[in-house]
Amino acid sequence: MTSTSDQLRASLEGLLAGLPPRRAAGAVERLMAGYRGAAPGPAPELRDRADAVAYAAYRMPATFEAVSAALAAFAARLPDWTPDSHLDLGGGTGAATWAAAGAWPAARPTLVLDRAGPALDLGRELAGAPAAPPAVRAAEWRRHAIGAELPAAELVTVSYVLGELPEAQREAAVEAVAAAGRAVVLVEPGTPDGYLRVRAARDQLLAAGLTVLAPCPHGASCPLTAGEDWCHFGTRVNRSALHRRVKGGELPYEDEKFSYVAAFRDPADTGGGEPRVIRRPRQRKGQVLLDLCLPDGTTKARTVTKRHGTEAYRLARDTAWGDPYALPGG
Repeated sequence: MTSTSDQLRASLEGLLAGLPPRRAAGAVERLMAGYRGAAPGPAPELRDRADAVAYAAYRMPATFEAVSAALAAFAARLPDWTPDSHLDLGGGTGAATWAAAGAWPAARPTLVLDRAGPALDLGRELAGAPAAPPAVRAAEWRRHAIGAELPAAELVTVSYVLGELPEAQREAAVEAVAAAGRAVVLVEPGTPDGYLRVRAARDQLLAAGLTVLAPCPHGASCPLTAGEDWCHFGTRVNRSALHRRVKGGELPYEDEKFSYVAAFRDPADTGGGEPRVIRRPRQRKGQVLLDLCLPDGTTKARTVTKRHGTEAYRLARDTAWGDPYALPGG
């Protein structure tokens, strides 16, 4: 069965194939220079369709995988819940819309809002591609100034947007999505600054009455010391030949680092969150070292060895960065 990731890749390849190579190369180079800038701020302006295609080829696969990972962690906490509507704020070319279609395949009313007309036009074009899943095909694409009132939706996603906004507008955007959505999933780059933006948004969501379900197994203050450590995760992005050509890379994959928070209003009893692995596990001979965020709002370093039992050791060895993990022996 074809995955949503494969469907998206096929649709992107079809678009870029029609763009003159010299025009594509120039657009990609300009966008790369903007995204590699050290200071946070507005993303490079998408001036026309060629810019939008270059942006989608350059950034959309990584954004899709990061949002997919965040949605999967959220869905694992509410396995019997399916959104009957989706609002993607600042959704651009639709990476989060495709990710939501992978998490919940059924068609639903979906509204993608963005200020960039070329991005919306391309998102609409991708949604009409033969490979697009039903939930993407059903989407509506509309221009929208961030900060305006939002319509209600069961699921609201905001991915790689908060860093483009001034602080006051960022807070207003989070306030708006907290009021509009029953489920809210925010994703930012896995940098110290991206984590701080997610951390501030998390505080706003909690204050608005939502319950954090992922990645945190608790609703207390984040136990990490800002400026010394940050909560982030990683996901593997398989590069197609097109993606390698656009990025000028040789490896068949890249790792996208991201920070996120997923919250829900009035959730059913989920039984409490399990500890979550917040750093890449380190394996030594006969040992697995795990850094965990715990349901009591603290962090803990745990070393699992074969003395804990074969099954406990195997489970620790197979646990990945970002996974929930039940402590052996409590």
